[in-house]
Amino acid sequence: MADSVTIKRDVILRAVVTDSLKEQLDEEFSDGIRQVDERITQLDVGARQYVTELQRTDIQQAMAVRQQVETEKRRYRQVKDELIQRQRAVQQLEVGAEVIRGTVEGQVEVKVGDNLQTALRGVEIVVRDDEVIEIRETEGGLMIPAGQEVTPQVATQIEMP
Repeated sequence: MADSVTIKRDVILRAVVTDSLKEQLDEEFSDGIRQVDERITQLDVGARQYVTELQRTDIQQAMAVRQQVETEKRRYRQVKDELIQRQRAVQQLEVGAEVIRGTVEGQVEVKVGDNLQTALRGVEIVVRDDEVIEIRETEGGLMIPAGQEVTPQVATQIEMP
């Protein structure tokens, strides 16, 4: 019989907003916007050639493909619009505020006799310009559902007071 077990829990990563972080996030969003623009262009060029060839043999199929391409382009434009909105939100952040950058997986050892609620309480790592400045335990548990993927390139979350 084991005396202890190691279990996994999510650890929230928070960043203190600095001018450097704002620049980094702005670059990440700009890169994402450029990538979306490139995909739209590639889709346009590839589809145009394919549809032109297809029109010679099957006009209905060509129309269906053109419609699918337009749907995909709309989806890409929505992603781009969201990235632009998030980029604008980053520009509005005040230096010194905290933002959630994502989660990482942590481990905690639980022994016979431990309080499980205490062991599973939320943990946050706070960084300023990639330097850990604080590790916090929170009473309320995790604020981001376990398994939710949050990437700094796409989903910097701004926590409102």
